[in-house]
Amino acid sequence: MIRDITIGQYYPADSVLHRLDPRVKLVGTLAFLISLFLFNNFIGYVVAGAFLATMIKISKVPFKFIVRGLKTIVILMLFTVTFNLFLTDGQILWQWRFIKITVEGIELAVFMALRLTFLIIGSSLMTLTTTPNQLTDGLETGLAPLKKIHMPVHEIAMMMSIALRFIPILLEETDKIMKAQQARGADFEEGKLIERAKALVPVLVPLFVSAFRRANDLAMAMEARCYRGGDGRTRMKPLKYNRQDAIAYLCLTGYLVFVVGISRLAEVFLAQWLG
Repeated sequence: MIRDITIGQYYPADSVLHRLDPRVKLVGTLAFLISLFLFNNFIGYVVAGAFLATMIKISKVPFKFIVRGLKTIVILMLFTVTFNLFLTDGQILWQWRFIKITVEGIELAVFMALRLTFLIIGSSLMTLTTTPNQLTDGLETGLAPLKKIHMPVHEIAMMMSIALRFIPILLEETDKIMKAQQARGADFEEGKLIERAKALVPVLVPLFVSAFRRANDLAMAMEARCYRGGDGRTRMKPLKYNRQDAIAYLCLTGYLVFVVGISRLAEVFLAQWLG
């Protein structure tokens, strides 16, 4: 399960998506995630799924590697689907006491499951095709207008980049600690939920100690190299938009217009057909 988390990991490949400016990928990911909340019909999710599948194909990242990250949200997805399925009012299909299944509940549960899946895959695809250094530069450049109101843009971008970079490291450290505890007889798979939670205590303590030690080492290394934040700093590879970035923005705009337009048309057609 620990190795199945893909957010924060980078998958090296030579693809169009990897070569895009990080600002394009940040804006594109944000726009895609927002678009998932702009419609609530099957047609919209079909278009969003087709767009996401196209991006995965272009990225040259194995589909199995991306889908592997969905294992980490299975419990969250089950809770979400269960609550929406049994606690949504509407046309009742089955009922036992206060528990009921409605047509609206089934529709909402399916849409929420699809939305969560697309959210995780879309976010993972950005980190899988963008290095932490590129993410830092993209975030800092994208948030540059906030400097006018004295926002610490460079520090915010640096913290987010460090957090993303340390996710794979901490996951690997967790896996090593769990294997070491299992070699000493610890069991993390059997027993009730409370017992399994208690069994994780011997893992969390050394993990936190290791995380604080790594953070202290990183702070000392940055101070030893006279790091003083973003004032007056230059980049070895300045970010510059090129032709493929402009094409990517046009494709993103076309997707947003199409998915919103087709969703609205579908809602109007459905309302007229039912009316």
